[in-house]
Amino acid sequence: MPLNIPNILTYLRILLVPVFTAVFYLPDTWLAPHWVNTLGAIAFILAALTDWLDGYLARKLNQMSQFGAFLDPVADKLMVAAALIILVAISRVGAFIALIIIGREIAISALREWMAQLGKRKSVAVSYIGKIKTASQMIAISLLLYHDRIFGIDAQWFGTLLIYIAALLTLWSMIYYLRIALPELIGRQSTG
Repeated sequence: MPLNIPNILTYLRILLVPVFTAVFYLPDTWLAPHWVNTLGAIAFILAALTDWLDGYLARKLNQMSQFGAFLDPVADKLMVAAALIILVAISRVGAFIALIIIGREIAISALREWMAQLGKRKSVAVSYIGKIKTASQMIAISLLLYHDRIFGIDAQWFGTLLIYIAALLTLWSMIYYLRIALPELIGRQSTG
């Protein structure tokens, strides 16, 4: 468990999950709804920024580690799942969309783990589609948590549009990864 800047940022991202979650469950008398939305969105945005920054610094500072490679996607999935569950609970995202995104994250994590056991982790490395999906998902979740208008733009409407785009990209990227892994799966079925 190397303690370096990228891993510290990943730990920070994990610690921010209960922070942005707790904000939405504070007693109504503690904060006005606008401040609940603002603080929750800020905490999520900070967590999302650490996701980008820890990977960048790991490469730039040559501080990549197996532990960091394991913990980073776990932190990402925890952050996204917690945010989506909150958004479903406060009726800003439909449960079906949340299930698509969370279900894909679990399925692809399992697929990557299985491919790693076969020594083929690189064949299911993050694709360009996955990066676009992640960006639209993070922006969508941030807007949906914030919920209020930004420079005259309805954050809920725009966030909803982006979360639907993210859900479509989620399905597309899942099909992409499954197509890559399918020959291995078929080969294992016929020999096993």
